[in-house]
Amino acid sequence: MGASQDYLLGVDAGTSVVKAALFTADGREVGSVARRTTVKTPHSAWAETSMDETWVMAASAIRAVLAESDVDPAQIAAVGLSGNMVGAWLLDAQGRPVRDAILWADGRTQPLIDRFSAEQPGFMSHIFDHSASVMQQGCTLPVLRWLAEHEPDVLDRAVTLVGCKDWLAYNLTGTIQIDPTEAPGMPGDIRTRGYSDAMIALFGLDAYRRLFPPIRPSEQVIGTVQPRAAALTGLAAGTPVVLGAGDVPASALGVGAVDPGVACSLLGTNFLNCLVVDQPVFEPRDVGVSFLLPGGRWLRATINVSGTTSLDWAIEQFCGPEKAAADSTAALFEGVEALVRASPIGANGAIYLPYLSANGIIAPVADPAARADFFGLTNEHTRGDLLRAVYEGLAFSIRDGYDVIPAAIHEIRLSGGAAKSAFFCQMVADVTGRRVLVPAGSEFGAKGAALLAAVGIRWYPFIADAVHRTASACQVYECDPAAQRAYEATFATYTQLREALRPVWQAHAARRS
Repeated sequence: MGASQDYLLGVDAGTSVVKAALFTADGREVGSVARRTTVKTPHSAWAETSMDETWVMAASAIRAVLAESDVDPAQIAAVGLSGNMVGAWLLDAQGRPVRDAILWADGRTQPLIDRFSAEQPGFMSHIFDHSASVMQQGCTLPVLRWLAEHEPDVLDRAVTLVGCKDWLAYNLTGTIQIDPTEAPGMPGDIRTRGYSDAMIALFGLDAYRRLFPPIRPSEQVIGTVQPRAAALTGLAAGTPVVLGAGDVPASALGVGAVDPGVACSLLGTNFLNCLVVDQPVFEPRDVGVSFLLPGGRWLRATINVSGTTSLDWAIEQFCGPEKAAADSTAALFEGVEALVRASPIGANGAIYLPYLSANGIIAPVADPAARADFFGLTNEHTRGDLLRAVYEGLAFSIRDGYDVIPAAIHEIRLSGGAAKSAFFCQMVADVTGRRVLVPAGSEFGAKGAALLAAVGIRWYPFIADAVHRTASACQVYECDPAAQRAYEATFATYTQLREALRPVWQAHAARRS
């Protein structure tokens, strides 16, 4: 392990926020800074961002966290990187962006996917058989095919394809590589932990195979901070940079989910419910997604793509007085939870299905027509009942996601904005019937990247050792058996509603098309 005065820097570039965080050798978070980036929507369902802005905001966050933490740049032993995954970040021969990056949340490829599915029976299932993932619209290969059809000049000028964190790595070091966690989601091959030439051919992209850079281990030192990057970031030139991992695997490492049977739910815009497994899991078929976990393991994940989105929407619609009275986000949520606590378990019969995304759901079933619903309302229901139904619907979505994975779950670790609520964490423990842990800290994607950096510079022999030896104290929530029994009836109705409404959703979507 490094000297006590040495620090690790983790950079985590999310969809709209770039975070830089410093960690001590034993994994303690000592400072973090966030900078916002802009998600552009030039057309309906598109999601793009400026690659240059992403780098500028990352550099700004790094400089600020060094200054605010009063850390000498010479004390930074290594830098680790994490970032939002898939989409398309394309560079030309001069290493400049060919166009704005297309993000994972982009939905422009749905007509293309519909066309391929109609032309090739079993198209989506074939992809799942390679990747153990339901392909989303913003995955790399459908996005590249869309570009080939609509912006061929972009691909003609491009010489390499990278991920978000790899773009940051290039700006820091001048080297272009990609790590194994990125490749299977393109989609690629989950078994070989790399690209899939069969998938590239499936999308008619053989001519663009040249764009895919070499795959290097997540823990590998890929270069050092170059003088120009040092001037922008405040880092010392020559500081080692480790390739890192995509944001989901990095966050799993950061919360301590590295052993089979340990689950982690990353509670952000999406609720990603991930279980560590020691081999790829393909059941249930055509449901959920899979990620590679550095260290030779995998994450089987189900995703509610309307996580805190549902809560933010409900607060906007129902909590005007609380918003007006609150002088901080913490005060706002205290006011909201006071309303929720006033409603009993079961929300007096109100139930909410948290499927607010215009792209539908991919777990526990895949249905692009799925939509959010309130059920069971009468004129006696209050704002508190509706808010409680939203909280319960989100907790039910976590249980619903784990229930379909055919593997034992020993504990669930929570991180993200919703994990700051002790009330919600206890609700998750009671709804799932499992022990819930909330690790200390806040920037778990950055921590996972920093731990990979620690392995890269040989502070630890392998990533599981780094995770175990830097585990932070946890707040523990044990299931209350009485509360668990009380939630069962509502959860049974919740799952029955989801299945009963599927043909209605699909008919409604057909009428609107």
